[in-house]
Amino acid sequence: MANAPEPAGTVAADSAPAEAETTSMLATMSPAYFGLVMATGIISIASFLMGYKAIAYPLFYLNLVQYAVLIVLYILRAWRYPRRFFGDMVTHAKGPGYFTSAAGTGILASQFLTIEGNIVAGAVLWGLAVLLWLVLTYTIFTAFTVKRNKPTLEKGISGAWLLAVVATQSVAVSSALLAAHIDQPYRLEMNFLALSMWLWGGMLYIWMMSLIFYRYTFFLFSPGDLSPPYWINMGAMAISTLAGSLLILNAPHAPYLTSLLPFLKGFTVFYWATGTWWIPMLLLLGVWRYGFERFPFTYDPLYWGAVFPIGMYAASTWQMIRAMDLGFLTFLPHIFLWAAVGGWAITFVGMLRSTARGLAASRKAHA
Repeated sequence: MANAPEPAGTVAADSAPAEAETTSMLATMSPAYFGLVMATGIISIASFLMGYKAIAYPLFYLNLVQYAVLIVLYILRAWRYPRRFFGDMVTHAKGPGYFTSAAGTGILASQFLTIEGNIVAGAVLWGLAVLLWLVLTYTIFTAFTVKRNKPTLEKGISGAWLLAVVATQSVAVSSALLAAHIDQPYRLEMNFLALSMWLWGGMLYIWMMSLIFYRYTFFLFSPGDLSPPYWINMGAMAISTLAGSLLILNAPHAPYLTSLLPFLKGFTVFYWATGTWWIPMLLLLGVWRYGFERFPFTYDPLYWGAVFPIGMYAASTWQMIRAMDLGFLTFLPHIFLWAAVGGWAITFVGMLRSTARGLAASRKAHA
């Protein structure tokens, strides 16, 4: 796991020597590690929707374990290394990674609702996702606004910022799914919340993507700058497509959604087309990074931010086909599902090997 930079003016964690903190896997844990839950969860959902239950259920149960472990690790990191934990949260490079916790919670809620039909667990996790989204959105962006020392646009923004969009749309998705499983008087309210979050997520993408595209084209772009979260450029549009498709499917149960159907369908296709445009671009940039520039291909937890968009594209395209009767696109979700499964397997093995090496190095250092 890559070391997280210390915020300006901080010292070593309160209760540990500086050297121990530097070598601790917990101290340097990536704030974006809930990307593991996001990737596993959406591949599980996509597999279930397409009838591959032998993949969907094992990944669902695995995700429960992963989510519980990460919750414990995040709490331990906040308690053991508070300066690192909260310092990362208010830095432009690391802070947006914390949105994976809200997005991962929303995805897990969607798993319970889609795969298990468990309304209680889905509602509890939905509530936690909303709380995390509120706290992180207003903490991180307020801190970015008022802090005195800010990086330049070239150094401060990346595709990881779009995790804020993904977190927003994960609330929209889980709200729409919850609305489909409950009766009045809350069905209308949940659908309206889903609609509102869907619209806000789209607006947030436009704001952020304008800056990211400007950074792409008008500043020097090195292979090291093309970190895996740039795949969120596509993933944010894919989850927006999924939320829009669910709103279309929910329209018969909410009159205001019925009146908005042309708008919902138009913007859902708009999001899908935008996400689709990004795929060849990101593949070409990947060839440039690893093929021409020979950038080393080693495990990084940020790679979960590349696996998630591929799985999300499969799930969102499948639901868009259902919502809008676009049967001629049926071949696409299957291709991207198997690409996501392959990417997940490679990244998961890399994570296990990296963790094993880290534990061995830690034991050797303390021997």
